[in-house]
Amino acid sequence: MIIYNVTTKVTWAIHQDWLQWMQQVHIPEVMATGCFSRSQMVRLLETEEEDGPTYAVQYHADSRQQYDAYIELHAPALRKSSMEKWGNQFISFRSLMEVVA
Repeated sequence: MIIYNVTTKVTWAIHQDWLQWMQQVHIPEVMATGCFSRSQMVRLLETEEEDGPTYAVQYHADSRQQYDAYIELHAPALRKSSMEKWGNQFISFRSLMEVVA
């Protein structure tokens, strides 16, 4: 199993609207691609929150091929829509992990 992790720090100015958008729009759009079998969203604790909170969304793919399909076919448009909606009020970094146990 592959876990695609997207960690995002958002400004306090958009925090509540962004969180609602993630839960009601963005995560369902990612899941609708069919590339992931499940997802979970968590808030990071014990992090600096002066500028805003940090969240991570973990998307679980059954294979590397499903993840690769997402990156190739769906990620560019979904990332573009995020930038168009929120501009520079968030910063994200992505990591790819393999479940070993």
